[in-house]
Amino acid sequence: MNHNAHLLDEVTRLLIKYGVGAGLMTPKPGGGSLTGGALQDLRRALTAIESASTGLDTLEYGNGCFAAGRYADAAVVYQTVLGQRPDCLEAGFNIGLAYLALKQPQRAAAAFTAVLVQDALLAEAYYQRGNAYDDMGDGGLALADYSKALELQPDYLRAIYNSGVVLGQLGRHNEAVEKFDHVIGINPDISNAYLNRGASLDELGFHEEAVEDYNSAIECNPENAAAFFNRARTNYYLEDAEAAIADYSRVIELAPDDAEAYNNRGLAYDALADYETALDDYQQAVRLRPNFAEPLSNKGAALEAIGQTEEALAAYLSAVENSPGFAAAQYNAARLYAQLGDVDSCLSHLGRAIELAPELMAEADEDDDLGWALRLQRMKGDQAQGPASRGA
Repeated sequence: MNHNAHLLDEVTRLLIKYGVGAGLMTPKPGGGSLTGGALQDLRRALTAIESASTGLDTLEYGNGCFAAGRYADAAVVYQTVLGQRPDCLEAGFNIGLAYLALKQPQRAAAAFTAVLVQDALLAEAYYQRGNAYDDMGDGGLALADYSKALELQPDYLRAIYNSGVVLGQLGRHNEAVEKFDHVIGINPDISNAYLNRGASLDELGFHEEAVEDYNSAIECNPENAAAFFNRARTNYYLEDAEAAIADYSRVIELAPDDAEAYNNRGLAYDALADYETALDDYQQAVRLRPNFAEPLSNKGAALEAIGQTEEALAAYLSAVENSPGFAAAQYNAARLYAQLGDVDSCLSHLGRAIELAPELMAEADEDDDLGWALRLQRMKGDQAQGPASRGA
């Protein structure tokens, strides 16, 4: 065996050893690249090939690049292989995976379609093309491909799971729940299966059952920040603010840069009338995401609650500046302008709020601060029209 063949065989051995695959790549759900010691071993083998300057146009080398997370390099190698051997199914399939990893779903879909022309019974190709269609935002085509994959391989767990995800995205939550029931029946240890089933149950109004699923998700994976986040949100809806605070605090421990968790925890503190702590959380949310309009608006509400009207108005205006289409912030700015006697500014913001959300008109009519401003506007309108003219 020559030196070049030995180097390529070493890459193949490592790919098989670490379960990534040596022909058709089999990336894990979270991504295809290896980590830790496995990645170090593979990098050493790739460096040896590159130092020898041979074998750089082989499937083995491309697969090594893919497993090392070097997706652009892998795509170039696979393209070279296909130029030499257009019927190489493995290179055609793997280049599709590389395009998916590179966020090029259209190219990925085309690659998997070409593979299916060669082998119309390859369930994995339907599954991966479904992923490409999902990335393209075409849930219908994605579901069709997942269904075809399942016809060929009925217990294809990832196809069942992704079908549930897409069904949830499409608002077909009863069907999504059925898919995640199936996933959990096959493997009851998948944390995100409970998470996603809980999210669909929440959408269907089964909030207590959703909390049970979030509990199971956390039991499977105590570091599943999304499960803590969803459980917190549902507990807040169920008016258990203290439980919501505990869960959002855990999210923040796991994901310190989660601006939404700070904002939502602020709302929970707000519900307990702990406005000062709420303000701290809103401020932290804005520090993490400076253009995040919602915590700016929430900050305005908390400042109102402690009697700081001018500061509250400034917060609402900042929310409007960052998100002009934020109807609630426009409305609240109008209300505070009315309190401060600035009718023109009040009516300007109120008009925009009602334009964005027409249902706010009825609320404004009943509001003590805004009702008089609307009546004044109507009076001015009537006066501008003048007296009705008489006919001859």
